[in-house]
Amino acid sequence: MFALDPQSPTPLVQQIVDGFRELIRAGVLRPGAKAPSIRQFAHAHGVSVYTVVDAYDRLVALGYFVSRPHSGFFVRSRDVRTGTTAEAGPQYHFDSMWYLRRVFENRNLRLKPGCGWLPHDWLFGDGVRRSLRALAAQEVDLGGYGEPKGYTPLRQLVRDLLAEQEIALTGDQVLLTHGSSQAMDLVARRLVRPGDAVLVDEPGYPNLLFSLRFLGARLIGVPRTPWGWDLATLEARIAEHAPKVLFTQPRLHSPTGSVANLAQLHRLLQLAERHGLRIVENDLYADLDPEPRPSLASLDQLQRVIYIGSFSKTVSPNLRVGFVAAHPEVLEDLAQLKMISGLTSSEFAERLTYGALTDGRWRKHLRGLRQRLAAAQQATAERLQRLGFELFAQPGAGMFLWARHPAIDNASTLAYQAAEHDILLGPGHLFGLDLAPSPWLRFNVAFCDDEALWGFLAKATGAQATGACH
Repeated sequence: MFALDPQSPTPLVQQIVDGFRELIRAGVLRPGAKAPSIRQFAHAHGVSVYTVVDAYDRLVALGYFVSRPHSGFFVRSRDVRTGTTAEAGPQYHFDSMWYLRRVFENRNLRLKPGCGWLPHDWLFGDGVRRSLRALAAQEVDLGGYGEPKGYTPLRQLVRDLLAEQEIALTGDQVLLTHGSSQAMDLVARRLVRPGDAVLVDEPGYPNLLFSLRFLGARLIGVPRTPWGWDLATLEARIAEHAPKVLFTQPRLHSPTGSVANLAQLHRLLQLAERHGLRIVENDLYADLDPEPRPSLASLDQLQRVIYIGSFSKTVSPNLRVGFVAAHPEVLEDLAQLKMISGLTSSEFAERLTYGALTDGRWRKHLRGLRQRLAAAQQATAERLQRLGFELFAQPGAGMFLWARHPAIDNASTLAYQAAEHDILLGPGHLFGLDLAPSPWLRFNVAFCDDEALWGFLAKATGAQATGACH
């Protein structure tokens, strides 16, 4: 097939990627051909399984391979006229299901410090059960589809909750969605056309990144800093690319945990006004923040800002209830797109969520959850630093810490090793615009209380594991 040279300055992973790319371009490997299994290739070439896994994943991301569950890796069909992947739709080098498969294939690993949700016993399970019992005793119409904009009492409650954050709007400016992911997808389809330059946080939210790529957007990264954004780079990229929209997460950003300060929010809105830029603010972690911070939406009052929220992180991710708030004209367009793609969202789930949110113990639950996360933040930060990790930011709130270690060059290799020990990690390349190798890891502090994790990290970094996480 091709030979590898361990003495070459080119890393083995890159040699494998280059070797397969040349075979595919030369027609030696035809579309639909099955690639050697990971273990077969590793054994035949005397390299680590983790090296081959990393190379194959890059070939998937670049559009040369496609991964089929339980079958292996296959050469992607390519358009002979353009050389691009025939089934890829818009011209982008990205497998749109790759990240989701990685998350859900590994969700059953025993330890999940790399996941994006809270443990079930941290959620408002009691409130949901009480709401379910109350709903079961009511006369519920199961024959209709519900309101296109969502269950009216819940929309009005969202209006009232946003008023507490000094975002003034009417109930008609709220659209309930199937989680925040649907909200972002609807907004993206409303605002983005193929070829448009779109600004996104770098690192950013994988779901959003491949959704925008699927729409044919040209993604322009805005580097995150511990206090918000690199505004000088942002302004330069606005001038160079003339983007239409910025998708961002100012508060308790995933994956970095960073929080944009007030001065940054004001400066961003000034830039948006000057350059005619629309901003989509994903604030799905707002309920996890103990500080009453302003949002872009509260400063702008939904003139340029479209605001997205969710109850998945605090009530239940299984109920899949989110919302978007926007200027009336924009919201009506989003409601139409929602009806085209799925008619309505689940009124049953929205009623359940409404019952939980109007439960007398809801606010007490939120206070307790914030305190629990704050304690986990402190304990996890201390343990990581003790092992020699550098922290990007220390928000003291929310779910995530973004960290790297001088002994780790490629966090994806560490993640594959961790999976062998029943541990799901969140390697940094998942959150990058180009899926390039990264030393960074995202830690979900709510899942960092098991000594097996710290023992594994200590061994991987050559450090000494001491003390409990929390």
